[in-house]
Amino acid sequence: MTKKSGSTDQLITSIIKGIEEVKGNDISILDLREIENTVCDYFIICNGSSNTQVNAIVNSVEKTVGKETGDKPWHVEGSENAEWVLIDFVNIVVHVFQKHIREFYDIEGLWGDAKITEISSN
Repeated sequence: MTKKSGSTDQLITSIIKGIEEVKGNDISILDLREIENTVCDYFIICNGSSNTQVNAIVNSVEKTVGKETGDKPWHVEGSENAEWVLIDFVNIVVHVFQKHIREFYDIEGLWGDAKITEISSN
């Protein structure tokens, strides 16, 4: 278990670093492990100010994670319009939103039972 937990922690750290490198905003980690029937262990949610920044965040996350862990996303969805891009690392799903889309869908509200950790931006 420590190996898996260590690799999960390393993946989360790399994802956060990738988001921060291109100034992604309002980063939250939702721990879903205590909730039954979830599709993954964690959601990492952030937002950018435009479709250009959303795509930059997605590219930075993929590049940083690949370089630091060797992992690649299983699937990426939504890059075409870059309003809500989902990066699926199987046990961690990253949601990169434009701010108004994030507010509309309110993922944190939908998953209110999750333990939420806010990451303060540097």
